[in-house]
Amino acid sequence: MKKMARFFIGVKKEMGKVRWPNKKEMLTYSIATISFILVFGLFFGLTDFIFASLRTIFS
Repeated sequence: MKKMARFFIGVKKEMGKVRWPNKKEMLTYSIATISFILVFGLFFGLTDFIFASLRTIFS
């Protein structure tokens, strides 16, 4: 039981060291993440479409 108590005390101490992002940083990080998702989604979607079209042409 003491091990568990020490674990949670350590967790609480470590969580106090965490620097949480403010509202402006969170908005910036969210926009960057969504942008990357859209760009890579478009890239892989187009790549898939091109390879599917080539497969149809050459088969």
